[in-house]
Amino acid sequence: MSRNHFSGAVTRRDVLARAAHGFGSIALASLLPSAQAAARANPLAAKPAHFPAKAKSVIFLFMVGGPSHIDTFDPKPALTKYNGQPLPPSYGTIVSQFTKGDTPLLASPWKFAKHGQSGMDVSTLFPHTAKHVDDLCFVRSFYTDSTVHAPAMYHVNTGHILMGYPSMGSWITYGLGSESDNLPAYVVMPQPEGTPEGGTPCWGAGFLPAVYQGTVFRPGASPILNLNPPKGVTPQRQRRTLDFLQSMNELDTLDSDTEMAARISSYELAFRMQSHAPDAVDLSKETDATKQLYGIDQKRTNEFGTRCLLARRLVERGTRFVQLYSGGGPVSVQWDAHSNLVENHEKMCGMTDQPVAGLLADLKQRGLLDSTLVIWGSEFGRLPMSQGGNGRDHNPHGFTMWMAGGGVKPGTVVGQTDELGLKGEGARYSMRDFHATILHLLGMDQNRLWFLHNGRNEKLTDFGGNVIKEVLA
Repeated sequence: MSRNHFSGAVTRRDVLARAAHGFGSIALASLLPSAQAAARANPLAAKPAHFPAKAKSVIFLFMVGGPSHIDTFDPKPALTKYNGQPLPPSYGTIVSQFTKGDTPLLASPWKFAKHGQSGMDVSTLFPHTAKHVDDLCFVRSFYTDSTVHAPAMYHVNTGHILMGYPSMGSWITYGLGSESDNLPAYVVMPQPEGTPEGGTPCWGAGFLPAVYQGTVFRPGASPILNLNPPKGVTPQRQRRTLDFLQSMNELDTLDSDTEMAARISSYELAFRMQSHAPDAVDLSKETDATKQLYGIDQKRTNEFGTRCLLARRLVERGTRFVQLYSGGGPVSVQWDAHSNLVENHEKMCGMTDQPVAGLLADLKQRGLLDSTLVIWGSEFGRLPMSQGGNGRDHNPHGFTMWMAGGGVKPGTVVGQTDELGLKGEGARYSMRDFHATILHLLGMDQNRLWFLHNGRNEKLTDFGGNVIKEVLA
């Protein structure tokens, strides 16, 4: 909180600053080293996990808008059998955002086939990802608490349906720091056409210190602006300017001012990034074979493939958490298939399937998959009933996300939905369970990762989730 809120509050630094003219700058400097050292301490320095774990970093592939689980990774033959019929009364009345449960059932337009030694079912929408099922773990009975995009996105990303809480990436970087001193610890890469409906709160730090919020990389060949110093400015001159600026900041910053602390840290990181970030984002050094693996040589897959390749380059250089959004901005570039399900999903799958498969293959061949947790998911799935005859409304009651690498049990299916794919059946998993499992895979105990806020020890999992043990290798 700023000093201006309490005119009578005077800090040690205030006294020293006001006394500077009385006893000289040398005496003042001798009294300030501890404050300066504290301000210069790197809040993103790597921290030990609570217990040994395989996963060191996370790549979260977020499919904005809600892909249909029953058309992708959760086959429902009963939908074909009962196509065009009403939902059985035993299911009750299912009200979603735009439908009232009185529309007929809609069979999947796509076929499913078993793949790999594990024999897991994948839709024909994902011919490339299907080749990697033996590395995947499908969890088919997740649920969220809202049928509306933004609250459901907050739920997946922060554990709450209201904005203002720290994102999962922020909690993880707060708990573990970063293995890189020269790159952001938490990077977010939205769809070029725009951000998801939930916007920046999806990767915000909430009540955690601001330094733990996600750093947004923009689309295109230069994802980080202003990396190059102005012409004629040498590194030595920059260093002297930065040192002077930081000394002034340190003299006039309260210990509780996390915004200023984040700004001070960002200046230091920006200076180091000028030397190291250009190499991290320079894809020209990748081989043609690697670019083809991600589909960068094809117009349809170039953009998402570029972001997937950039994600690999970041985690191999120590970035802790990378989130890629597929979908954002106009509805035409989201997985939100209220109408024209076939056109929508074939477009979005066509843009992402090969890049995601390329990412899995590349991580594995480089020995990075064991230490990188890859997550594919969304804010909810879609209903088995139709909307407008050829689309599907939102379904938060039961849907699929998958994980790979980082201590995940490969070639596994966990949980299930009912025969029509409407609701989770048996073991259902909340977002608290989702987050508790991810923290566990990273070597963190959900109950030991907390932050005192308004007199309460706040946690990512709030009052607690259950680690999904079937996911663990």
